Amino acid sequence: MSKFCEICGKGPHAGRSIIRRGMAKKKGGVGRKTTGITARRFLPNLQSVKIVLDGTRTTARVCTACIRSGNITKAA
Repeated sequence: MSKFCEICGKGPHAGRSIIRRGMAKKKGGVGRKTTGITARRFLPNLQSVKIVLDGTRTTARVCTACIRSGNITKAA
């Protein structure tokens, strides 16, 4: 299934997951050390909802931001 919102087009974004060890200097340690950096994806929060699109009732995968902002009309 596609990971894109059918209304606004919001999709996955790339990022990094940083793993650190040690105690922070302000807590009395010698500082935090980075031990690993891994690529990760931030996925949009998509929900399957029944909406009215061009006068017809259809099921669409829509992000929660579009649902909350009122960009869609839910089917009764």
